[in-house]
Amino acid sequence: MSIFSMFHRPDMNDGVEQARKTPGALLLDVRTPEEYAAGHVPGSRNIPLDRVGQAELDREAPLFVYCRSGARSGQACSILRERGYDATNIGGILHYEGTLEQGGQQV
Repeated sequence: MSIFSMFHRPDMNDGVEQARKTPGALLLDVRTPEEYAAGHVPGSRNIPLDRVGQAELDREAPLFVYCRSGARSGQACSILRERGYDATNIGGILHYEGTLEQGGQQV
């Protein structure tokens, strides 16, 4: 492992594109409901990090997980993988270049 790979940050834009191309995938936003309502990736579902451990999701669905910076989504992926889900951390919405939706309800 090189020193540079230690600091590799997932590319949010590539992650969203991959999620959209993956049949049955779920784009999961683990920020707070307030952060989600202020602006989220269209088609994403909000389950805050503090509720990820209790969430009942389709075990067959690949999960593409994001937050603000990538830290909470990394934690969420660890929790989800321990529970048997296929979860990929795609980073933080701070680096997203697409259009955001506002409003919406937490699921």
